[in-house]
Amino acid sequence: MFREVSTKLDFPKIEESVLQFWRQNDIFRKSMRIREGNPEFVFLEGPPTANGRPGVHHILSRIMKDIICRYKTMNGYYVYRKAGWDTHGLPVEIEVEKELGISGKGEIERYGIERFVERCKESVFRYEKEWRRMTERIGFWIDMDNPYITLTNDYIETLWWVLKKFWEAGLLYQGYKVVPYCPRCGTALSSHEVAQGYAEVEDPSVFVKMAVRGQPDTYFLVWTTTPWTITSWSDMTGRSISWRKVGSLMSLGTRSLRSSGHLKVRSSSDGSMNRFSASLEPIRRHSTW
Repeated sequence: MFREVSTKLDFPKIEESVLQFWRQNDIFRKSMRIREGNPEFVFLEGPPTANGRPGVHHILSRIMKDIICRYKTMNGYYVYRKAGWDTHGLPVEIEVEKELGISGKGEIERYGIERFVERCKESVFRYEKEWRRMTERIGFWIDMDNPYITLTNDYIETLWWVLKKFWEAGLLYQGYKVVPYCPRCGTALSSHEVAQGYAEVEDPSVFVKMAVRGQPDTYFLVWTTTPWTITSWSDMTGRSISWRKVGSLMSLGTRSLRSSGHLKVRSSSDGSMNRFSASLEPIRRHSTW
């Protein structure tokens, strides 16, 4: 009367059979067709980069995305789900640099920027099949046949159109922000890019005493982390600079100079750079790549 239910369950096999049913009956697109005309819920995927293989963290994030889309579908929404590929950024460029055996902006320019860009374009879709296989295997419903791709002119022109609209609405302004910078790459870095390669190194820190003309035993005290620029210094007494005299450097001593990273020495007197002495002090600086 009743079909026998086996107690020996093979969950991966059950999952494969469900996936096959979805594939053969086009269930994903059918779920969208029957809801056409309903209120829309639009999901544009925050795109991964396909020049690297998917990892466990990608599976977790895609499951969370799928849960939201399925929940909205069950609530009657027409859920437009579009996949995307991120084809820009240092991870792509660095991967190609390793393949070519080069490193840094200078070597990229010598290799040829146009040639390098073409190699990057080839690289970004290297593991697309692995991404498709993983996406289908975990049951993530999303349109991967018509993705948006950040290297296409349509996508780039759309971003410029959006920025133009922001500008016309008065929502853009010029500001300043301190960001990590990579001298090897010749570019600012995002927090994600910094996290991919991070190290602490020691750089020289120099304290320089500049004698003030006409005032014995009076100096400008200058601190710099770029001592190779000392020979190009030309002025410390511009009209926009206010100096204050706070004490005798001779009485402070070398040890105090080395330990007082926040020492402020200023004077309103006219000064010259006719002689100087410097004390080196290593400081810790962060470097990437």
